[in-house]
Amino acid sequence: MVRNRVLLAGAVLGPCLAAHPVAAEPSPSEIEALRAQVRQLASKVQETERQDQAQIADLKAQVAGLQAALGKVSAPPAPPPLALAAATPDARGAPPPRVVLSPGRRFTLESADGQYAIGLLGLLQFDAGGYDFRPASALSGPQALSNGINARRARIGVTGRVAGAWNYTFIYDAGNSTDQAAKGIETAQIAYSPMRGLDFELGYSNTLFTLDQATSSTDTLFLERASPSNVATNINTGDARANAGFRDFTDRYWLGAYLTGPASGDSHTQVAERFGAFQRLAVQALDGPDYSVHVGLGLDELFQASNTGAGTPATLALNDQPELRIDPTSLLSTGVLGTLANPLRRAYVLDLETAASYRSLFWQGEYFHYRIERRGLAGNDFGGAYGQAAWTLTGEARRYNPQTASYQRVTPARPFSLQNGGWGAWELAARVSYVGLDSRFHAGEALANDPAAVNGGRQWGYALGLNWYPNDLIRVLLDYNHVDYRKANGAAAKGLPLGAPVGADLDALALRVQVAY
Repeated sequence: MVRNRVLLAGAVLGPCLAAHPVAAEPSPSEIEALRAQVRQLASKVQETERQDQAQIADLKAQVAGLQAALGKVSAPPAPPPLALAAATPDARGAPPPRVVLSPGRRFTLESADGQYAIGLLGLLQFDAGGYDFRPASALSGPQALSNGINARRARIGVTGRVAGAWNYTFIYDAGNSTDQAAKGIETAQIAYSPMRGLDFELGYSNTLFTLDQATSSTDTLFLERASPSNVATNINTGDARANAGFRDFTDRYWLGAYLTGPASGDSHTQVAERFGAFQRLAVQALDGPDYSVHVGLGLDELFQASNTGAGTPATLALNDQPELRIDPTSLLSTGVLGTLANPLRRAYVLDLETAASYRSLFWQGEYFHYRIERRGLAGNDFGGAYGQAAWTLTGEARRYNPQTASYQRVTPARPFSLQNGGWGAWELAARVSYVGLDSRFHAGEALANDPAAVNGGRQWGYALGLNWYPNDLIRVLLDYNHVDYRKANGAAAKGLPLGAPVGADLDALALRVQVAY
């Protein structure tokens, strides 16, 4: 519209200016003629404005008609709100929560100030394997072991924080060594952490007695922990154990003391539940960028053993499967220790732990002394030890975990990827272990001649492992185990003379696929 006005003014004024140069003095008649032309121009400008206003009004009417037509059409449904509805401040103007990804790839929903949080935990270990089992005689207990598959652990849980200093964890385990029934509660624990490196804990959890037990089942070098370690923790500590105590730790030391009670799944209708305590001290004696040296000492005491009801004795049995859980049968066993005349009075385990790392090389070993005391009988002493070493072929090193004073699994520098050419991390491992559960027993003498004698046998275990870590959440373990179990017959039976061998030898091959976060 403005452009039309400019063109009109130019068309009217142009000839006038050309016919009357500014430099010439106009006459009265010429002035009057110019005034007439200006009046004519003003009239045309007003007419043009009226036309413009009419066009604008017409356009406005068209826009109004289109808006009315659109209003009669149904609007499409609004998109659903985001799953995280709290992504905007609440009515009080508080900042929204946030989703945090931990170094272990655990997703946690956390308040903006970090005082409250809840995160998911998960673990699946799927095992498959078989045995070549060779019993020494018909009195060797089992004459065969079963091959098969097993959901060794199938855990789901939550862990979080309340009011900054309070922490909680709940984990349910649907797996089991026997695959016949869910294990049940693995962890149900509350902790108070008034400062960094100090925790007061109460509930059911994995106890941190022995270096092998303090190492998470997701991080162990082999499918199963060594038998001498399992014998030690089965007395009074181990997984899913009721406990209350504290731990104080830094990058250089770990100190803890706990009272312990029954394990999850123990009967609570017994007259007496097992009750004890353990203390552990571990030190990183040397710690550098490429190396570390770890030493520790622990003591576990069983003050009160369980019984099965009124009029029954307090008892205890030391035993373990042959370093594999495909078949749950225990070869190594003292049998039940404790009678009405001689009930179990006390038991303890003394543990000396060592570990060291140098770049991609790793060592871990422990020595255990077990002692059982029964009322009216001489005490029984047993022993066990293991040593294991690993070499990461791809150069990665195991990381130290100050919270548990143990070492964590390898994290691959180049995760497996067909697109990027990474092959993950590869690790070779070897282990030797020994447990002796004979005490005051002499082969060739009848076991009944000495009520204090215990004939549990002796077990040597040898293992080789190849571990593959495609990434930091998944690992695959392939283990070969050889076990020599030696035991002498303590009573003549089934035609076997006193002292005849009733042990067994076995070779086993097993595979595990694990996902843990």
